[in-house]
Amino acid sequence: MTLVPEGRTARGAVPHPDVHTYDEVNRDVLRALETPGKAWWALLAVAAAGVVLFFGAWGWQLYKGIGVSGLNSPVGWGVYITTFVFWVGIAHSGTLISAILFLFRSPWRQSIYRAAEAMTVFAVMTAGLFPLIHVGRLWHAYWLIPYPNSRFLWPNFKSPLVWDVFAITTYFTVSATFFYLGAIPDIAAARDRATGLRKKLYQVISLGWRGTDSQWHHFGKAYIFLAALATPLVLSVHSVVSWDFAVAIVPGWHATIFAPYFVAGAIFSGVAMVITLVVPIRKIFGLEAYLTTKHFDAMAKLCLLTSLIVLYAYLSEFFLAWYSGEEIERTAFSNRLFGDYWWATWTMLTCNGFVPIMLWFRRIRHSIPALFVISIFINIGMWFERYVIVVTSLHHEYEPFAWGIYRPSLTEMALLVGSFCWFGFWFLLFTRLLPPIAIAELKEVLPAPTRKKTGEAY
Repeated sequence: MTLVPEGRTARGAVPHPDVHTYDEVNRDVLRALETPGKAWWALLAVAAAGVVLFFGAWGWQLYKGIGVSGLNSPVGWGVYITTFVFWVGIAHSGTLISAILFLFRSPWRQSIYRAAEAMTVFAVMTAGLFPLIHVGRLWHAYWLIPYPNSRFLWPNFKSPLVWDVFAITTYFTVSATFFYLGAIPDIAAARDRATGLRKKLYQVISLGWRGTDSQWHHFGKAYIFLAALATPLVLSVHSVVSWDFAVAIVPGWHATIFAPYFVAGAIFSGVAMVITLVVPIRKIFGLEAYLTTKHFDAMAKLCLLTSLIVLYAYLSEFFLAWYSGEEIERTAFSNRLFGDYWWATWTMLTCNGFVPIMLWFRRIRHSIPALFVISIFINIGMWFERYVIVVTSLHHEYEPFAWGIYRPSLTEMALLVGSFCWFGFWFLLFTRLLPPIAIAELKEVLPAPTRKKTGEAY
């Protein structure tokens, strides 16, 4: 098959700097599944060490008890719930890019949505660990699940932990199914080039895909159905997580803005994490021709838009606290800015409100190193946002005699660092087992194959 450079790309898609044949797309993307370089092995070693640290710290807490954490009265929620909300937020951008942008036929999603979908699945896997860690007694965690039993005991459906169980299980099931379904054509492409045990594995999980017209027809119907099903999850799941706080009467929490505020923040942090992950993939596997500055420019614009929404939410919170005339609410937000945790609040405002301002400049949006650094700052700021919401409101509630200071312990910090390594470990394995870029959809944006001469075979 020979392709000629002439022709227009499909649906106004983002063109690549070099025109590639379909075979070159297969070869370049599937090269990532071959023997990895030293950089990949170094990252995997660091991630594996972090996973050992994570489960070592968790095991220590199970052995000694929840007292090894810094949780106290009145701060019963700390780093664990903060990190849980953070990872649930990270997961949302994968659904946004893979489902919503697919429904709107966005032309720049083809090269990045596979990594975003994988990020979603692994972020939900990471988030799901923290309610288990937070309950302390892991062997009683099954009480969170409603199941028939002889004692007719049911969980408290008014508890936010129960809501989180339903949100996590639903979101993980739909996201994993959507991710796997979309990868089937690419798994088949990898199967045709693989050998040995890997070929046998791909033969099983490709479900006999041959690329026939009938298979593509059913694939398209199923994919658009799951995209439509997954789209409401972007709004519903993180809204449920926001209600963990909004239904309480704690100062700084009881606000109707929390649902849209959390959803915008989730997309903001998720897109930043996509940039953080895609930049190393682009460099390690030599995919610069498929992950161009056009793609990064689009992601940077989405980051800029959501950062403005989040900054507006911050300002609205402070304004409404002042405008309400309630002394307790005013004190709570004043304490955020100038109280014991002023450093966390100002870190949040700087990373989420001021640093993204640089994305207004085209030169910054087209600079891959600059975007990588900015994305890291954004994710730091989004973690501190959840920390500020959780800790500053709990440690300084209504009664002065109940005020207290919360200081995270080494165990909590080890679990926090280990969670990033746990996430990175699975993501690195993903880049070795599945194509990191969607081959089938990438071919859709290439010029249509044509004959150079009359009668020449494709």
